[in-house]
Amino acid sequence: MLTIEGVVEDIKFRNESNTYTVAVLDTPDGKATIVGYIPIINIGETLRAEGEWVYHPSYGEQLEVNRVSIVVPSTVNGIEKYLSSGLIPFIGPKTAKKIVEKFGLDTLDIIQYNPERLKEIEGIGDKKLKRIVEAFREQGEVREIMIFLQQYGITPNYGMKIYKEYGKDTIKAISENPYKLSEDIIGIGFKTADKIAQNMGISRESPYRIEGGIRYTLNAYASNGHVYVPREELIKSAGRLLDVDEALIEDSLREMALKGTIQTLNYNEEIRIYYTPFHVAENNVSKKLVELSRVQMDNIDIDIDRAIEKIEREDNIRFANKQKEAIREAIKNGIIVITGGPGTGKTTIIKAIIKIFQEEGLKVSLAAPTGRAAKRMTETTGLEAKTIHRLLEYSYVEEGMAFGIDEDNPLDTDLLIIDEASMIDILLMNHLLKAIVPGTRLILVGDVDQLPSVGPGNVLKDIINSNAIKVVKLDEIFRQEEDSLIVVNAHKINKGEYPVLNKGKDFFFIRAREPGEIVNIIVELCRDRLPKYYGLDPINDIQVLTPMKKGEVGINSLNKHLQQVLNPKAKHKGEKQVGEEIYRVGDKVMQIKNNYSIEWEIVREGMVVEKGEGIFNGDFGKIVDIDEEDRIMKVVFDEEKEVEYSFNQLDELKLSYATTVHKSQGSEFPVVVMPIYWGPPMLLTRNLLYTAITRAKELIVLVGDENYLKRMVDNNRITKRYSSLDIKIKSVLSIF
Repeated sequence: MLTIEGVVEDIKFRNESNTYTVAVLDTPDGKATIVGYIPIINIGETLRAEGEWVYHPSYGEQLEVNRVSIVVPSTVNGIEKYLSSGLIPFIGPKTAKKIVEKFGLDTLDIIQYNPERLKEIEGIGDKKLKRIVEAFREQGEVREIMIFLQQYGITPNYGMKIYKEYGKDTIKAISENPYKLSEDIIGIGFKTADKIAQNMGISRESPYRIEGGIRYTLNAYASNGHVYVPREELIKSAGRLLDVDEALIEDSLREMALKGTIQTLNYNEEIRIYYTPFHVAENNVSKKLVELSRVQMDNIDIDIDRAIEKIEREDNIRFANKQKEAIREAIKNGIIVITGGPGTGKTTIIKAIIKIFQEEGLKVSLAAPTGRAAKRMTETTGLEAKTIHRLLEYSYVEEGMAFGIDEDNPLDTDLLIIDEASMIDILLMNHLLKAIVPGTRLILVGDVDQLPSVGPGNVLKDIINSNAIKVVKLDEIFRQEEDSLIVVNAHKINKGEYPVLNKGKDFFFIRAREPGEIVNIIVELCRDRLPKYYGLDPINDIQVLTPMKKGEVGINSLNKHLQQVLNPKAKHKGEKQVGEEIYRVGDKVMQIKNNYSIEWEIVREGMVVEKGEGIFNGDFGKIVDIDEEDRIMKVVFDEEKEVEYSFNQLDELKLSYATTVHKSQGSEFPVVVMPIYWGPPMLLTRNLLYTAITRAKELIVLVGDENYLKRMVDNNRITKRYSSLDIKIKSVLSIF
């Protein structure tokens, strides 16, 4: 066995999927090529490699390694190369040179033991210092962990995700129960975790494996919007996954119930199995809704009809009967649902209610599930609206999510109006209701015919179906909206009627049969025709929505085509490639997973005016800077929230020139363009088409095959969501 030591000068080849690497070391005896499976390697590092010399007919003598270890560099040049290698984010070549020039051979000791001194270097403030220190600490821990994970076939990319989740306890956590990976790490499914477990010698009938499979199955159902799973269906689904005797699954379910991991509900001879947090959330929400609905509201003593007449006179409007009913019920009741499609006057009602309450000297608060929806609410009412997370003063702590506004510190308001309520899942609704004291009026506004929430639950529909809460359903289109084919066609589609095509000024259908032709037309519309004719910004004003992720008219394909023409490669534009995705300054992107801990700042005139945490699944942003020196990408969300992503966080983002209809919920766009083409029947639904059309504020253009448009209108398939909120509300109500 031979041992050599040297600085990594070049990485000739690296396969990230299996870590096979060909690299050149600069050793005291000259250059040496090493080959083998190396978990993590960076140019500038000093490595000690153990192995045997082999002769390659094309590349000559190479050291085939079976073990590598990191060696702390002992020269000024070595330290500089090490720091500028990219191993430590936020230190690039320029910063590395400055640090080494200042501290010399003491550099690494300074970073480890006296990091405050780094602020002596120009360009390093408190924020950057914190990141450098964290990254330096992590890389020492990561090395050992990567080597441990590699023996079980886990690549460095996933290794970093695992480390971020478990930290220094990674090896302990995985050794005890590798099945946790399928729950905690995005991209690692049960089969991958199972393979690791088998490599570790864990039995196929291990209780850890059975419980892991059940947990994974429950999570898979939750990711499709289900709050519970029928017991028999769960046993069969988990059985297919685990390939074990169903008796073992039944035994594990009993153990999980005894531990409190799951809860059961027996309803109509069906046993429903919940993850405990979902069960608790449904119970809490049902109790709180009934409690709010039963409170006698007597703090407003006014003539409601006279107040309505006054608003009609002052604002020169005429309320429809249903609108008047909504205003009356909002004043009389502790909680009310106002639902209706586009053009039915929901905003007009909200403004009237706000005016009445404010004239009585009462405090009004507004909120919505997403930043875009909150911004739109602010623009239409003239009153600040917040996201629900911001309203509840969300923060992230080590134990998980925390809300500053809760049952112990409730909302200080007389009236809370929530817009786009169809987007609220059961867990968020639970947190919201905890913060509302009886006596505070709650108005839920939304379109129940749109797609339900991305998260588990069918909250708005269940509340309406319970018949326990006052509901006003608006079904009359305002006269001024009758000229809009967006509005007219949305209602037609919702009723199962075919839309009127190409007879108005805001709803167009362009016929095309082949997917390549559809893509070309969409690109032409976004790049040339729509911007020129309507004076639009092609990136900010136009949004392409599609039912699918894959295929020629899916988001992956469309984003590549649209990026190429709307934000092409240029010398002055920074860019970064991650896998097959290329990110470029100026790109429109979307956050694709909830990140509760990431920090954001709002900067105005060079001053930080607000700070916070959390960017959420479905939030749109724009890349404003890519810094190779510090290895960070800066993205602005909601036009003013600045967020810095390290390069190893970029898998949380996706190009969003095109996005799915599901991801567009809660957003409104001046112009929507949508391909109409073949896809799975579960995606080509009336419900989805209706949701897409209602996202367009000024113009919608459909491009594709009219036959598939008709299929969508005819397909009234609504995928059932397993939820029990409606029956639990009725159950609570029966006690009163």
